[in-house]
Amino acid sequence: MNVGIYIYEQAEVLDFSGPFEVFSTAARVYHRPGLFNVFLVAETAGPVKARAGYTVLPAYGFDEHPKIDVLVVAGGVHHGEMAKTSVMQWLKRQAQGAVLSTSVCTGVFLLAQAGIVTDQQVTTHHQDVPELKARFPMLDVVENVRWVHSGNIISSGGISAGIDMSLQLVSELAGVELAEKTAGQMEFHWQKQNN
Repeated sequence: MNVGIYIYEQAEVLDFSGPFEVFSTAARVYHRPGLFNVFLVAETAGPVKARAGYTVLPAYGFDEHPKIDVLVVAGGVHHGEMAKTSVMQWLKRQAQGAVLSTSVCTGVFLLAQAGIVTDQQVTTHHQDVPELKARFPMLDVVENVRWVHSGNIISSGGISAGIDMSLQLVSELAGVELAEKTAGQMEFHWQKQNN
């Protein structure tokens, strides 16, 4: 299963590295490297400067990546991305072909701007809830939860909540035992309860 994580300039590092670690660790723990083929995608191939100057080299640009089964949209300084027609169109195309579309933290703003989420239950970082409600009043924004699963859309709260959400995805896609083993390998206390 291909897990494509969308990143951009000023993306929050743990928003993409947390899910990346969960899916890659799950495949390693299961001794099936192909179980989750996880990769980073940016608008164009080449280095991306994430928050605090952390430079990352995504595996693919928009024009060259494999089919995405699970789309993960990282949060960060997202306002510039929301204004890019090419990004919004790409996200919409990927979501239409994906089994699941997910967001970490403020990544949900990109899903909403692209029209991928319209009136579903979603969540985001607690400090961004007021802006999300104001910009997208038709969304049912849930507060004080780690993640929200609404149909084929899953959104998580801020930053580290993306790890809990990703472990939940592993649980749903490959079984709770693997998710627990993955959390154990990562020495991470998985908050299975959605609060």
